[in-house]
Amino acid sequence: MTISPRRRLAAAFAVAALALVPTAAFADSTSPSAVPSTTGSAGSVSASPTAQPKTTFTVGFLQDVDSLNPFVGILSSSYEAWGVTYDTLLGYSQKDFSPVPQLASSWQESADHLTWTYKIRPGLKWSDGVPLTAHDAAYTFNRIINGSFEQNNYGSYVANITKAEAPDDTTLILTVSKPTPIMLRLAVYILPEHIWKNIDEKAAQTNKNEPIVGSGPFIFEQHVVGQFIRFKANPSYWAGAPKIKELVFRIFQSEDTMVAALKKGEIDFADSLGSTSFDSLKSDKNITTVPAEYTGFDELAMNTGAATDKGVPIGDGNPALKDKRVRQAINYAIDTKSLVSKVLGGYGEEGTSIIPTIYAKEHYDPGSATRTFNLDKANQILDDAGYTKGSDGIRVDPATGKQLKFRLFGRSDSPTSKDSVQYIAGWLGKIGMSIQTQIVSEDNLTQIIGDGAYDMFEWGWVVEPDPDYQLSTFLCSSRSTKDGSTIAAGLSDSFYCNPAYDTLYAQQSTTTDLAARDVIVKQMEAMLYDDAPYVVTYYYANLEAYRSDRFTNFQPQPEPKGSLLFQYGTYSYRNIEPVVAKVATVSSSSSTRLLLGVGAGAIVLLGLGGFILTRSRRPADDRE
Repeated sequence: MTISPRRRLAAAFAVAALALVPTAAFADSTSPSAVPSTTGSAGSVSASPTAQPKTTFTVGFLQDVDSLNPFVGILSSSYEAWGVTYDTLLGYSQKDFSPVPQLASSWQESADHLTWTYKIRPGLKWSDGVPLTAHDAAYTFNRIINGSFEQNNYGSYVANITKAEAPDDTTLILTVSKPTPIMLRLAVYILPEHIWKNIDEKAAQTNKNEPIVGSGPFIFEQHVVGQFIRFKANPSYWAGAPKIKELVFRIFQSEDTMVAALKKGEIDFADSLGSTSFDSLKSDKNITTVPAEYTGFDELAMNTGAATDKGVPIGDGNPALKDKRVRQAINYAIDTKSLVSKVLGGYGEEGTSIIPTIYAKEHYDPGSATRTFNLDKANQILDDAGYTKGSDGIRVDPATGKQLKFRLFGRSDSPTSKDSVQYIAGWLGKIGMSIQTQIVSEDNLTQIIGDGAYDMFEWGWVVEPDPDYQLSTFLCSSRSTKDGSTIAAGLSDSFYCNPAYDTLYAQQSTTTDLAARDVIVKQMEAMLYDDAPYVVTYYYANLEAYRSDRFTNFQPQPEPKGSLLFQYGTYSYRNIEPVVAKVATVSSSSSTRLLLGVGAGAIVLLGLGGFILTRSRRPADDRE
């Protein structure tokens, strides 16, 4: 199934046969074949005092990418890899997510609001040296507009775009069927036509896209599944070369090993930490911890009646969950306050609607209609609806005679998911439901959900600055598709289908008066809250930590308390730089002895400057 800035992450590279490498500014990286291992490897220190060091920034991930193909991947780790290797027409500002130039240096909307003209920067090149022009952008949009599979991740962006044209190398013209409010927020990665024109729609579904031919601030070098992804800086990037020379996403199988690697100096940044690990790092003087405000939420999703986009039933979900009253009772039975405290360690807030509070303008607050934890209320709703308890204490569906026995899936990749499902199962047991918890990998869960072979599951989304994409995941047309006996998961994971909701979606997608659009968006959120296909359990902080003795100049998004990495942009990746050690002048013989000492594994402190910052990003748990 598909997702955008949404589900889970991880990755990074190592430094090491040394007890401690003083700072990345003093260490060369090893050759690609010698680098990352699951236990970490050291960069060698040049024996020559005059050799130029290669500055490598290594990020720890708790999950590998599911695909480097932008038409296939759904995990936030994949989006992070695409984000450093591809550009979009426009980007989101670091300060507040407002539109800023990217591949397009300027844009203009026609008087009738039906034509948008973007000026593409001249002189751009793909990472393989082929010129990047407006023709590549037109090809990318037309492929999505005219495609089927290609619309899985990007269809909502082109819903009102009828054609893309490139009259010359620096002009892209997008024609829309009706005024459209998201033309400055088209989160579509521009792809190289000379590569992708040779990959048809069928082949695109299995293509790994390795190596990536991209246009971003970093150039793909190597991917070893389950271990690392390596990129080198793009010296010709239009916004200027990054200040680091190499970027590595190193994949860890557990949070404990990732945290240990950060403490040892084998990685420079750890993302998506659990609260216990995060708190354990606060006392380390070489590490700065950042509880960043974030754009994600976790949810308990319910199978409201699995069917294809054509309305053909699929799967084997318990039909009781088609009843809104049962879903609302489940909502009352979940103590979201306790989940924030016990699962997140207090680093988050209780959830309500599908647009997080970080987007204050679009966020819907149910106010007095908020369903707060109340087991008595939950039981009363079920009693009034005729779901009586049998002799074993399990309620029975009056319509089918089936017991309220539900399969609840959690994710093996996520400690918070595993914890959450146990708490949820306990609470639901108190209102007469029998819950069978099953912990599976995210890959398996994606397939299970797409097939409709579940009752409930725990997962999450990372929500884009524009609400359109997130709203689109509840459309009837976003449900799974079926071709013969093959079912392909769509964006919808609850199989919610409400024609009134679809009508409102169409309205907001053509409303260019932003204040009026926000009213419609909140109506949609209120409808979802009432119909309860999800219980939005919490909005989590993204707990990040980095080696402040090595790197500085991180750029939070949004300012001042947003994420340092996993942004809508590459602000930190392009601007971070090594902490410059302040070392007194020494003789060449002293320098030689110092280098030999480090090479022998001595712990040498080179006057490393400590630092502070604030902000950062999300856990290994979300669909992008």
